Amino acid sequence: MINRKSKDEIKRMRHAGHIVALVHQAMKKAVEPGISTLELDDIAYRVIKENRAIPTFKGYNGFPASICTSVNEQVVHGIPSKDVILKAGDIIAIDVGATYGGMVGDSAWSYAVGNISEEKQRLMRTTEESLMAGIAQMRDGNVLDDISGAIEDVANRENLGIVRHYGGHGVGHVMHEDPFLFNYRVGDNTKIKTGMVIAIEPMLNLGCDDVVVAPDNWTVSTKDGAASAHFEHTVLCTDGEPVMLTTLME
Repeated sequence: MINRKSKDEIKRMRHAGHIVALVHQAMKKAVEPGISTLELDDIAYRVIKENRAIPTFKGYNGFPASICTSVNEQVVHGIPSKDVILKAGDIIAIDVGATYGGMVGDSAWSYAVGNISEEKQRLMRTTEESLMAGIAQMRDGNVLDDISGAIEDVANRENLGIVRHYGGHGVGHVMHEDPFLFNYRVGDNTKIKTGMVIAIEPMLNLGCDDVVVAPDNWTVSTKDGAASAHFEHTVLCTDGEPVMLTTLME
Protein backbone atom coordinates (compact mmCIF):
# COMPACT_ATOMS: atom_id res chain seq x y z
CA MET A 1 0.00 0.00 0.00
CA ILE A 2 1.26 3.47 -0.89
CA ASN A 3 1.36 5.80 2.10
CA ARG A 4 -0.27 9.20 1.72
CA LYS A 5 0.14 11.69 4.53
CA SER A 6 -2.47 13.90 6.23
CA LYS A 7 -2.02 17.66 6.61
CA ASP A 8 -1.07 17.20 10.27
CA GLU A 9 1.50 14.52 9.42
CA ILE A 10 2.98 16.73 6.70
CA LYS A 11 3.18 19.66 9.13
CA ARG A 12 5.22 17.55 11.55
CA MET A 13 7.38 16.20 8.73
CA ARG A 14 8.05 19.76 7.61
CA HIS A 15 9.26 20.60 11.10
CA ALA A 16 11.45 17.48 11.17
CA GLY A 17 12.81 18.44 7.77
CA HIS A 18 13.62 21.94 8.99
CA ILE A 19 15.70 20.43 11.79
CA VAL A 20 17.51 18.22 9.28
CA ALA A 21 18.24 21.34 7.23
CA LEU A 22 19.63 23.05 10.34
CA VAL A 23 22.01 20.13 10.78
CA HIS A 24 23.18 20.43 7.20
CA GLN A 25 23.69 24.16 7.71
CA ALA A 26 25.95 23.31 10.65
CA MET A 27 27.73 20.59 8.63
CA LYS A 28 28.50 23.02 5.81
CA LYS A 29 30.21 25.32 8.30
CA ALA A 30 32.04 22.56 10.15
CA VAL A 31 33.40 20.47 7.26
CA GLU A 32 37.06 21.40 6.85
CA PRO A 33 40.45 19.71 6.81
CA GLY A 34 41.41 18.39 10.25
CA ILE A 35 37.95 17.68 11.67
CA SER A 36 37.00 14.11 12.53
CA THR A 37 33.75 12.53 11.44
CA LEU A 38 32.97 11.86 15.11
CA GLU A 39 33.18 15.60 15.80
CA LEU A 40 30.67 16.14 12.98
CA ASP A 41 28.39 13.57 14.60
CA ASP A 42 28.62 15.38 17.94
CA ILE A 43 27.62 18.66 16.28
CA ALA A 44 24.69 17.03 14.50
CA TYR A 45 23.46 15.35 17.69
CA ARG A 46 23.56 18.66 19.54
CA VAL A 47 21.55 20.49 16.85
CA ILE A 48 18.91 17.74 16.74
CA LYS A 49 18.50 17.61 20.53
CA GLU A 50 18.47 21.41 20.91
CA ASN A 51 15.49 21.42 18.57
CA ARG A 52 13.60 18.84 20.65
CA ALA A 53 13.93 16.09 18.07
CA ILE A 54 15.32 12.56 18.07
CA PRO A 55 18.25 11.45 15.87
CA THR A 56 16.45 8.89 13.71
CA PHE A 57 19.56 6.95 12.75
CA LYS A 58 20.92 6.39 16.26
CA GLY A 59 20.07 2.83 17.24
CA TYR A 60 18.33 2.09 13.93
CA ASN A 61 19.05 -1.63 13.42
CA GLY A 62 21.95 -1.06 15.79
CA PHE A 63 23.54 1.90 13.97
CA PRO A 64 25.73 3.64 16.58
CA ALA A 65 25.62 7.30 15.48
CA SER A 66 23.31 10.22 14.68
CA ILE A 67 24.52 10.73 11.10
CA CYS A 68 26.17 8.69 8.36
CA THR A 69 29.53 10.05 7.19
CA SER A 70 30.77 8.51 3.93
CA VAL A 71 34.15 9.74 2.67
CA ASN A 72 35.41 9.52 -0.94
CA GLU A 73 34.81 5.94 -2.19
CA GLN A 74 32.33 5.30 0.62
CA VAL A 75 28.80 5.51 -0.78
CA VAL A 76 26.48 5.35 2.24
CA HIS A 77 26.22 4.31 5.89
CA GLY A 78 29.72 5.34 6.94
CA ILE A 79 30.09 5.28 10.74
CA PRO A 80 31.52 8.44 12.35
CA SER A 81 34.88 7.85 14.02
CA LYS A 82 37.51 9.84 15.88
CA ASP A 83 40.06 8.11 13.65
CA VAL A 84 38.60 9.41 10.37
CA ILE A 85 40.10 12.88 9.89
CA LEU A 86 39.04 14.85 6.85
CA LYS A 87 41.77 16.20 4.60
CA ALA A 88 41.85 18.66 1.72
CA GLY A 89 40.69 17.01 -1.49
CA ASP A 90 38.19 14.68 0.19
CA ILE A 91 34.48 14.70 -0.41
CA ILE A 92 32.08 13.56 2.30
CA ALA A 93 28.43 12.57 2.05
CA ILE A 94 26.51 13.30 5.25
CA ASP A 95 23.12 11.65 5.70
CA VAL A 96 20.87 13.08 8.41
CA GLY A 97 17.57 11.91 9.89
CA ALA A 98 15.50 13.63 12.57
CA THR A 99 12.21 12.54 14.14
CA TYR A 100 9.85 15.22 15.42
CA GLY A 101 6.32 14.57 16.66
CA GLY A 102 6.62 10.99 15.51
CA MET A 103 7.45 11.93 11.92
CA VAL A 104 10.78 11.64 10.09
CA GLY A 105 12.79 14.01 7.91
CA ASP A 106 15.67 12.49 5.91
CA SER A 107 18.23 14.28 3.74
CA ALA A 108 21.80 13.75 2.55
CA TRP A 109 24.29 16.15 1.03
CA SER A 110 27.84 15.83 -0.26
CA TYR A 111 30.47 18.39 0.74
CA ALA A 112 33.89 19.30 -0.58
CA VAL A 113 36.73 19.37 1.94
CA GLY A 114 38.94 22.26 0.86
CA ASN A 115 39.87 22.26 -2.81
CA ILE A 116 38.82 19.13 -4.69
CA SER A 117 39.62 17.78 -8.16
CA GLU A 118 37.61 18.76 -11.23
CA GLU A 119 36.38 15.17 -11.50
CA LYS A 120 35.00 15.22 -7.97
CA GLN A 121 33.41 18.60 -8.69
CA ARG A 122 31.74 17.10 -11.75
CA LEU A 123 30.57 14.12 -9.73
CA MET A 124 29.00 16.29 -7.03
CA ARG A 125 27.47 18.74 -9.50
CA THR A 126 25.94 15.96 -11.60
CA THR A 127 24.60 14.01 -8.63
CA GLU A 128 22.87 17.12 -7.27
CA GLU A 129 21.49 17.82 -10.76
CA SER A 130 20.14 14.26 -10.96
CA LEU A 131 18.39 14.76 -7.62
CA MET A 132 16.69 17.91 -8.88
CA ALA A 133 15.71 16.17 -12.12
CA GLY A 134 14.12 13.38 -10.10
CA ILE A 135 12.30 15.80 -7.81
CA ALA A 136 10.80 17.57 -10.83
CA GLN A 137 9.01 14.32 -11.74
CA MET A 138 7.38 13.95 -8.29
CA ARG A 139 3.96 14.91 -9.63
CA ASP A 140 0.47 13.52 -9.25
CA GLY A 141 -0.23 11.14 -12.13
CA ASN A 142 3.40 10.39 -12.94
CA VAL A 143 4.88 7.00 -12.07
CA LEU A 144 7.94 6.07 -10.03
CA ASP A 145 9.86 5.17 -13.19
CA ASP A 146 9.59 8.83 -14.28
CA ILE A 147 11.69 9.80 -11.26
CA SER A 148 14.08 6.89 -11.76
CA GLY A 149 14.50 7.63 -15.46
CA ALA A 150 15.20 11.33 -14.88
CA ILE A 151 18.01 10.43 -12.48
CA GLU A 152 19.39 7.79 -14.84
CA ASP A 153 19.41 10.16 -17.82
CA VAL A 154 21.53 12.74 -15.98
CA ALA A 155 23.94 10.06 -14.76
CA ASN A 156 24.29 8.52 -18.23
CA ARG A 157 24.97 11.89 -19.81
CA GLU A 158 28.11 12.19 -17.67
CA ASN A 159 29.00 8.47 -17.85
CA LEU A 160 28.72 8.05 -14.10
CA GLY A 161 28.09 4.78 -12.31
CA ILE A 162 24.67 4.35 -10.68
CA VAL A 163 24.48 2.50 -7.36
CA ARG A 164 22.00 -0.33 -7.98
CA HIS A 165 21.52 -1.89 -4.56
CA TYR A 166 20.38 1.22 -2.69
CA GLY A 167 17.86 3.92 -3.54
CA GLY A 168 15.07 6.17 -2.41
CA HIS A 169 12.08 5.22 -0.29
CA GLY A 170 8.85 6.33 1.26
CA VAL A 171 9.28 8.12 4.56
CA GLY A 172 6.94 9.20 7.35
CA HIS A 173 6.31 7.54 10.70
CA VAL A 174 9.48 5.53 10.16
CA MET A 175 12.55 6.15 8.05
CA HIS A 176 11.93 3.46 5.45
CA GLU A 177 8.41 3.02 4.14
CA ASP A 178 7.05 1.78 0.83
CA PRO A 179 7.66 2.35 -2.00
CA PHE A 180 11.32 1.64 -2.80
CA LEU A 181 12.62 3.99 -5.51
CA PHE A 182 15.35 2.86 -7.90
CA ASN A 183 17.78 5.39 -9.38
CA TYR A 184 17.45 3.83 -12.84
CA ARG A 185 14.54 2.57 -14.95
CA VAL A 186 13.04 -0.75 -13.89
CA GLY A 187 9.57 -0.37 -15.40
CA ASP A 188 7.89 0.57 -12.09
CA ASN A 189 4.50 2.02 -13.04
CA THR A 190 3.38 2.72 -9.46
CA LYS A 191 1.34 5.92 -9.63
CA ILE A 192 2.49 8.98 -7.72
CA LYS A 193 -0.39 10.56 -5.81
CA THR A 194 -0.91 13.85 -3.98
CA GLY A 195 0.07 13.39 -0.34
CA MET A 196 2.81 10.85 -1.03
CA VAL A 197 6.20 11.56 0.55
CA ILE A 198 9.36 9.98 -0.85
CA ALA A 199 13.03 10.43 0.00
CA ILE A 200 14.66 10.77 -3.41
CA GLU A 201 18.38 9.99 -3.16
CA PRO A 202 20.67 9.36 -6.13
CA MET A 203 24.10 7.87 -5.40
CA LEU A 204 26.46 8.20 -8.35
CA ASN A 205 30.05 7.04 -8.82
CA LEU A 206 33.02 8.16 -10.89
CA GLY A 207 33.61 4.49 -11.72
CA CYS A 208 31.51 1.34 -11.88
CA ASP A 209 28.05 0.67 -10.42
CA ASP A 210 29.17 -2.11 -8.08
CA VAL A 211 29.54 -1.70 -4.33
CA VAL A 212 30.83 -3.77 -1.40
CA VAL A 213 29.87 -3.77 2.28
CA ALA A 214 32.64 -3.48 4.89
CA PRO A 215 33.14 -5.99 7.74
CA ASP A 216 31.33 -3.51 10.05
CA ASN A 217 28.18 -4.53 8.11
CA TRP A 218 27.33 -0.88 7.52
CA THR A 219 29.82 1.03 5.39
CA VAL A 220 29.11 0.67 1.67
CA SER A 221 31.94 1.55 -0.75
CA THR A 222 32.46 1.42 -4.49
CA LYS A 223 34.00 -1.88 -5.60
CA ASP A 224 36.64 -0.15 -7.72
CA GLY A 225 37.54 2.50 -5.11
CA ALA A 226 36.28 5.40 -7.23
CA ALA A 227 34.66 8.38 -5.51
CA SER A 228 30.92 8.46 -4.89
CA ALA A 229 28.45 11.28 -4.15
CA HIS A 230 25.03 11.19 -2.47
CA PHE A 231 22.30 13.83 -2.45
CA GLU A 232 18.83 13.42 -0.95
CA HIS A 233 15.68 15.37 -0.08
CA THR A 234 12.40 14.27 1.44
CA VAL A 235 9.81 15.35 -1.14
CA LEU A 236 6.02 15.80 -0.97
CA CYS A 237 3.74 15.35 -3.97
CA THR A 238 1.12 18.13 -4.09
CA ASP A 239 -1.57 19.25 -6.53
CA GLY A 240 1.07 21.52 -8.04
CA GLU A 241 4.85 21.70 -7.74
CA PRO A 242 6.77 19.12 -5.68
CA VAL A 243 7.72 20.41 -2.22
CA MET A 244 11.06 19.64 -0.58
CA LEU A 245 10.32 19.08 3.10
CA THR A 246 13.99 19.03 4.16
CA THR A 247 14.80 22.69 3.58
CA LEU A 248 14.88 25.58 6.04
CA MET A 249 11.47 27.06 6.82
CA GLU A 250 10.98 30.77 6.31
